[in-house]
Amino acid sequence: MGTAPFAIPSLRAMIDAGHEIVGVFTQPDRPRGRGRKIQAPAVKAEALELKLPVYQPESIKTDSIIELFGVLAPRLIVVVAYGKIIPGWLIDLPPHGVVNVHGSLLPRYRGAAPVNWAIARGETHSGVCTMQIERGLDTGPVYLSAETAIDPEETAVELASRLAEMGAPLLVETVDGIDSGSIRPTPQDEQAATRAPMMTKEDGALDWSESAASIHNKVRAFAPWPSALVRFRGKSCKILSSRISESTDDESSPGAIICAGDRLKVVCGDGRLLELMQVQMENRGAVRASDFMNGMRVQAGEKFDGGRTRARGLE
Repeated sequence: MGTAPFAIPSLRAMIDAGHEIVGVFTQPDRPRGRGRKIQAPAVKAEALELKLPVYQPESIKTDSIIELFGVLAPRLIVVVAYGKIIPGWLIDLPPHGVVNVHGSLLPRYRGAAPVNWAIARGETHSGVCTMQIERGLDTGPVYLSAETAIDPEETAVELASRLAEMGAPLLVETVDGIDSGSIRPTPQDEQAATRAPMMTKEDGALDWSESAASIHNKVRAFAPWPSALVRFRGKSCKILSSRISESTDDESSPGAIICAGDRLKVVCGDGRLLELMQVQMENRGAVRASDFMNGMRVQAGEKFDGGRTRARGLE
């Protein structure tokens, strides 16, 4: 059961390991992008290529789906980035339970967006683990885990891709261990638990009074969605990539633009500069910062405005 590209390495690994996949459940095709064209989930395309049976129910709580699972009679269910809560009846159905591949080192970052919030909060290490799904949100006992360092310039997309590849062999080892009876899960430490809730558009709104490092982390964490959002000349602007620059003696207030040749830098709350590498103005395409400066005729002393980001992710 999976939807996002994060699930594809796990699906491939299960096939390569010789496990019989009796069905692949993924979310329905939906309109995406600026043109709102109907697109299939990444997992569906992969499953069809592997000639696996694909099911795309809008809900997994209907009588017909309950009946379908009864016919399929899975011995074990694997859930990876599916995007739906697994109901209790389905958790209880397979004799070997329901195993999840989760993109964090549980109990830290329980929830829908563990990779994004780990980067947004400035973590230097992350990881992936396999866990037994129970009725709580990511509260089940953990089978296996693997840790990795987060590169200071790594984006959420890049980290998620690495964790997906790390999780695939971990899943196979877990499933083989469950099948042979040689592996047992370890309960999570509830006192160490933190949350990684589903992101909202408001989470991307930047506050220039924060440090350059904090803002840079959010740029890395929130691309491509909800994006790091500011305002320029009254219009919305996305910061798609950035890097931390030098400290400044400039007494301009946070958000002030400093033009250094063809380089666009912004004053942050800690007195350091954040260099913008790629931006996208409202209703325009993404461009390099130098092209943005030329096209908009940006003047030193102009400002990017921003809104305070809601404090979320570790509550």
